[in-house]
Amino acid sequence: QVQLQESGPGLVKPSQTLSLTCTVSGGSITTSYYAWNWIRQPPGKGLEWMGVITYDGNTYYSPSLKSRTSISRDTSKNQFSLQLSSVTPEDTAVYYCRALDQGGFGSWGQGTQVTVSS
Repeated sequence: QVQLQESGPGLVKPSQTLSLTCTVSGGSITTSYYAWNWIRQPPGKGLEWMGVITYDGNTYYSPSLKSRTSISRDTSKNQFSLQLSSVTPEDTAVYYCRALDQGGFGSWGQGTQVTVSS
């Protein structure tokens, strides 16, 4: 089973771009078994799916975040990344990366707190 670990700044200023990386071990992000997702949970709210990058590099985004979100990958490092532009305090959340298989199962990263504040 794959393991995932998020990394990135814990504090981002309003209007800036939030950048996070998910490092994957125990399996390659280019194998067809998994899709690689970003999910967040604002304080006091439920989980929000943000987007996904597939094993072959295709990306899909939540319609509500599509204009501000970009997911990319570095296959040489077995990592995939999230960029969220023009952040506001409403983007404060715990951000998770997740591997999801076709059966709807998969591993989660431990999550990383990102606070948007000046």
